[in-house]
Amino acid sequence: MKFIFLFFIFLCPLLSPAQDLASFINTQLQNPVLQGSWWGGLAVYTDGTQQEIFSSNADLRLTPASTLKLLTTAAALETFGPHHRFQTRLYASAKADEKGILKGDLYLRPGGDPTLGSKRVTGGETWQAVAAQWAQAVKKAGITRVEGNLYADLSAFEGPSIAPKVNWENIGNYYAAPVSPLCFNDNLFKIFFKPQPFGNKPAVISHTEPELPGLTLTSFVTTDAKNKRDNAYAYGAPNQYEMEIYGTIPTNFTGFSIQAALPDPAFFALQALHNALREEGIAVGGQPETISTEPDYSSMRLVHTYQSPELKDIILIVNKRSFNLYAEMLLRQLALHAGKKGSVQNGLEELKKFLRKNKLATDFDTVLYDGSGLSRDNMLTPRVLVRTLAFMTQSPHFKYYYQSLATPDDRGDLLLLRYFLKPRHQVQDVRIKGGTIDGVKAIAGYVQDAQKNPIAFAFIANNLASKDETILRIHENLIKQLLQLNP
Repeated sequence: MKFIFLFFIFLCPLLSPAQDLASFINTQLQNPVLQGSWWGGLAVYTDGTQQEIFSSNADLRLTPASTLKLLTTAAALETFGPHHRFQTRLYASAKADEKGILKGDLYLRPGGDPTLGSKRVTGGETWQAVAAQWAQAVKKAGITRVEGNLYADLSAFEGPSIAPKVNWENIGNYYAAPVSPLCFNDNLFKIFFKPQPFGNKPAVISHTEPELPGLTLTSFVTTDAKNKRDNAYAYGAPNQYEMEIYGTIPTNFTGFSIQAALPDPAFFALQALHNALREEGIAVGGQPETISTEPDYSSMRLVHTYQSPELKDIILIVNKRSFNLYAEMLLRQLALHAGKKGSVQNGLEELKKFLRKNKLATDFDTVLYDGSGLSRDNMLTPRVLVRTLAFMTQSPHFKYYYQSLATPDDRGDLLLLRYFLKPRHQVQDVRIKGGTIDGVKAIAGYVQDAQKNPIAFAFIANNLASKDETILRIHENLIKQLLQLNP
């Protein structure tokens, strides 16, 4: 592979006794792990000069993996502002009579809150607590019996609930959970296995949390005494209540659990509401049911409004924990804000408009299929990432964007810089967003040089044959050199 570098820096003796940055980078990129691969990188000062520090294949379209979330969260912050909250409303189709009987239905009207029923975000509440609030609000409205159905209005979204280019291996697992205008409990559930201390034995399922009526799980999972990592994968399409699980889990004496995607998050939310109503002594004559056509809410009574945590706290989870579901939901929120249906295609159109409007990318710089980076078919240039990072430094919301990125000593974002502290290297001056999928290792973010001048950078490696961490160490070494620059 041939690398072409354009350098616009003053050579700095602090880098090493007889080695400048150019030769250092060139040496790093000769590592055998990059043989037959593609690598692109760019670093620029963001102090207004936009001076390039180095550039290599910066305009080559590469698969960004989860660094794509930097674009999605930037667009969301600029569109909604850091303090925006998403709302979920509960309506009654009529007023209860003097006996408290509602001769009608209850409607959940979701607003695409990605965090509903989840404590993953600061300020969030469990799905049980949310369902209890709904039921208590119904009781406070004087309703003692619902003769009709419980409906979830899913008309805000359209199209596939999973981006079309996501690999089949990922579908069914929690990190590729389907989106829904009515997300609930992060659209996931846990599968628990019975204790099995011996290797190469069947891993028997004991139960799920929460319990999902009608779900059939078939396990082909075995235990592995040598591998302590979870290598089990759930296979199941959206709305499909038959799932198969393959792979291995570690041997254990106490049991083991994995997380899988809820087949139908909205229906699960309705079931939770139904159970919570029953616990409040409110009988329901009808059944839970999802609908795709928006009813007329103007004649209904608003019973309860639930608000999400603030957007700034949501994007912290998107970037620092690289949570795909929240990124995909924010992408669809861009479409809703523009008055469109919340589809992946409409969301991508709005994301591209944001990039063009702010001169961050042209139509030739990106080929996007989702908002999280889960698809191997996504492509963008390192320059798009760096331009977005530099653009956000001028935003009034920059501090929230910056704080959403991981530090080298943060356990989030897959510990991409896990050796950065050996020895310690200015952790406070580094903020990163990583990306990892098959054959791809990417990292982008901010550092400060020796004079505390801010730098935005992006490094992307594609078509890697090895799954070892050598490329992570290369990227780590490049970041350390940027920290030592002394212009």
